[in-house]
Amino acid sequence: MSDAQARQYVGDAFARRDRLTPDEVTALRPYVTDGMARLDRGELRAARPQDGDWVVDPYVKQVILLSFLTHPNAAAQAGPGRPKTYDKVPLKFEEWEEGDFEKSRLRVVPGAVVRYGAYVAPGAVLMPSFVNVGAYVGAGTMVDTWATVGSCAQIGERCHISGGAGIGGVLEPIGDNPVVIEDDVFVGARSEVAEGVRVRTGAVIGMGVYLGRSTPIVDRATGEVTYGEVPENAVVVAGARATAQQPGLSVYAAVIVKYADERTRGKTALNDLVRD
Repeated sequence: MSDAQARQYVGDAFARRDRLTPDEVTALRPYVTDGMARLDRGELRAARPQDGDWVVDPYVKQVILLSFLTHPNAAAQAGPGRPKTYDKVPLKFEEWEEGDFEKSRLRVVPGAVVRYGAYVAPGAVLMPSFVNVGAYVGAGTMVDTWATVGSCAQIGERCHISGGAGIGGVLEPIGDNPVVIEDDVFVGARSEVAEGVRVRTGAVIGMGVYLGRSTPIVDRATGEVTYGEVPENAVVVAGARATAQQPGLSVYAAVIVKYADERTRGKTALNDLVRD
């Protein structure tokens, strides 16, 4: 069956997911298994760059959601510092040996949890953190301590997702955009980026910044207000702005205070030694 035929088969099954017979679920399982394996290898992505934009692939979310139907819960093996789990999606590194890690060129610190179906590119560093199914983590990126990368979130190359930062996930609605963090982005500690927000290349998100679809992003220099996208190289901090209806009342806003320069890069750069 071609890729187009498999996509049609899975799409039709997803449309009838609450009416599938046991035999149909059994017949569907190999297609879901193959889709999850392709996600795990990075061959499929929930969204991918195309002509300066990002194109969502609903097929990915269909595969993930159907895997909850086609695959039973199973206990994962426990080990030092790793409690048993009982889930429909196994852990990514459950069956990896030392050679697999050497080939992948990953650093996985104790306490890092990655679900199967998430792709982590060579040179990435995972501190004690959580990466959910369908996520994509680019080459040379660090996911720092207690940071979370949600389902289907797309993280570019050479990014630093700082301690305690949260990158939101999305599985439903099917057509909703995942969060996209492009290349060379710094996300400060305890920040949150959710609801399909896109952070463009080279941007710096300061500590404790909260970005959702309805968060106003104010350019301090021009007064321009935008939503849902942080421009390239923008340096964003948490702020507030007065409301038109009640000037004495301020509401939360993310503020672009400047655009990154070499001095900024020096403060946010990740030491290459941590990747070796």
